[in-house]
Amino acid sequence: MTTPLVRALPLAILAAAATPATAAVEITPSAGAPVVELSVTETVLGAPDTATFSTGVTSKAPTASAALRQNSADMDKVIKQIVALGIKREDIQTSGINLNMDYDYGTDGRQPRFIGYQVTNTVTVKVRQVDRLGAILDSVVSQGANNISGPFFSIDDDSAAQAEARDKAMKRAQMQAMDYARRIGFTGVQVLAVSEATYNASPFAGDMKMAPRGVVMAEAAPPVEGGQVGTSVTVNVTYQMTR
Repeated sequence: MTTPLVRALPLAILAAAATPATAAVEITPSAGAPVVELSVTETVLGAPDTATFSTGVTSKAPTASAALRQNSADMDKVIKQIVALGIKREDIQTSGINLNMDYDYGTDGRQPRFIGYQVTNTVTVKVRQVDRLGAILDSVVSQGANNISGPFFSIDDDSAAQAEARDKAMKRAQMQAMDYARRIGFTGVQVLAVSEATYNASPFAGDMKMAPRGVVMAEAAPPVEGGQVGTSVTVNVTYQMTR
């Protein structure tokens, strides 16, 4: 994506406009020289080496304390199983504990009937061996997990991909700035300011949902495909045109 803007700015206005929000480079412009501002995004795809998913247990009981006790016991089994699978504790993080009143809504149009309490405890788990993800999901379900969402794939250290995307973005920005310069009678460009933003995105982020207890499920690890994930760098570059 490229967003061009060509203009000649007074020195005071340009100084304000060229102030970047992140790590940046700035050079004082010459008064009256035309300026082109470009925003260029490049994305580099690569195979993911990390997957993140959420899992947990929902428990119901007539009282809040009973629901919480039951949920705590069930969730303890799930967390112990995750650790037994070789996942480090620093890669397991509680993402939510919810206590709610539980109602029977029926199907005959009558008023909802209070039947007790429902507790849900959810953890987010980072898996650093993507090829084991299916077996891990199957294993946590066998120990009582009754909800799963995800997975989201990523590259743990994407610094090399960022460097490649940055290099491509800067080269494209330079070419486009030169094209603008030539079109209005200038022969070169000089960089005045640079800033960037980076982000990771999985083009096929998963959304696996686990059926509630009581539903018969196949006793097999679910197939999981990591596909590719993108590392994107957006560079915002301000050029001054030169002769």
